[in-house]
Amino acid sequence: MSHSDMRRPDDGDTRNPETGFSEGSSISCTIFEVKASINYRSQGGSLDLRSSTGLAAVKAAGLWEQFLEHARYGGESLLLTDKHLTTWVRRSPGTKDQHSKLQEAPEIDRRVLRKILIKSVPPECVKWNCKLASVQETISSGLELSFANGEQISGFDLIVGADGAWSKTKTLLSSDLPSCSGLSGWTMQISNAKEVAPEAYKFVNRGSVFSYCEGKSVTVQQLDDGSLNVSHYGIRPADFIDHCEFDTEDLDATKNYILEQIHDWAPQFRNFVVSANESLFKRSLCEMPVGWTWPHREGVTLLGDAAHLMTPFAGICVNTAFYDALELAKQIKEFNASEDPASLDTYVAHYEKAMLENARRAQEYTEGSKIDMLFTPGAPRTTIESYILRHAKQDTPLGRTRFCLSSCM
Repeated sequence: MSHSDMRRPDDGDTRNPETGFSEGSSISCTIFEVKASINYRSQGGSLDLRSSTGLAAVKAAGLWEQFLEHARYGGESLLLTDKHLTTWVRRSPGTKDQHSKLQEAPEIDRRVLRKILIKSVPPECVKWNCKLASVQETISSGLELSFANGEQISGFDLIVGADGAWSKTKTLLSSDLPSCSGLSGWTMQISNAKEVAPEAYKFVNRGSVFSYCEGKSVTVQQLDDGSLNVSHYGIRPADFIDHCEFDTEDLDATKNYILEQIHDWAPQFRNFVVSANESLFKRSLCEMPVGWTWPHREGVTLLGDAAHLMTPFAGICVNTAFYDALELAKQIKEFNASEDPASLDTYVAHYEKAMLENARRAQEYTEGSKIDMLFTPGAPRTTIESYILRHAKQDTPLGRTRFCLSSCM
């Protein structure tokens, strides 16, 4: 959750040719963060950043060298199978100098990336432990942020709602709410996997394993500390997590349930679940309709999941949010360099147009991937061609890949 307070440069200010901003002028920004501190250990595993979105934003922010200190090009390793371990897609690990020809997509842990980003802004810009309760318009103060601790703050030029799936900022713009995708499940971790589960650790090969069959999935990713992030999702009613007949927050009980669900899957997948030893997290996956938008309103906009919530089955949610941030920063920079101090809303409207068009394409890509692998009978065998073509068309011309498509169709 953030807001920006735009202040115009004084006459005679000179502009920095690299940033486009005036020397001596400022565009102040406050980030209201719900977490208590930078060291908060959130759920979530590894992220692969793509060339034209996530990596482009990292470079534009001047954080490329810091990113490379933690990026794992070996994490480009990918195996996609069905429950019998039929190999439908295999991608080899990459290196900094020889990464995937399909698309550059190094992995980095979510918590590490968050630290890099937070440390790149002045400490006084971040207000920790600020849970947003509402955004409302008052007669006296205009747009006002109200927080769970009772604090109320106003006087912003622009409020950017980056407050997630159930965004409080979004409710100011629309009454539309996310809907259930029909998928729910759990994530958990195998800590110290090399020692605790050496066969599982070797099988993941530093990257990711995705397996789909009969409306269920088991996915595994290696993190930078050597642990493995294990997820299981399946087609279930929206209220399943809250009404099933076992304690969904108990690791052993949940593992027993998942093992029943995948009783006839290859031993490697069952071993992932058996070996999980911490960090259980339950989730029903929600989404907004492809192409969803809202009526433009001066002084407020949305970014990330608040603007285009989608499921993770194309692996581009964070990359899409990075595109949003890059485009919004570009428009604010152009506004700062403009001659009209009242024109901010025009630039925000330009941002929303570009962002929503990119988001629509990302949502279509994600929805197609989800349907291909989880909602089509016989997948992956019956859908692997459309799935491969969908992914290959994203950023790279067809034909220049290191993917190997199995011939047993």
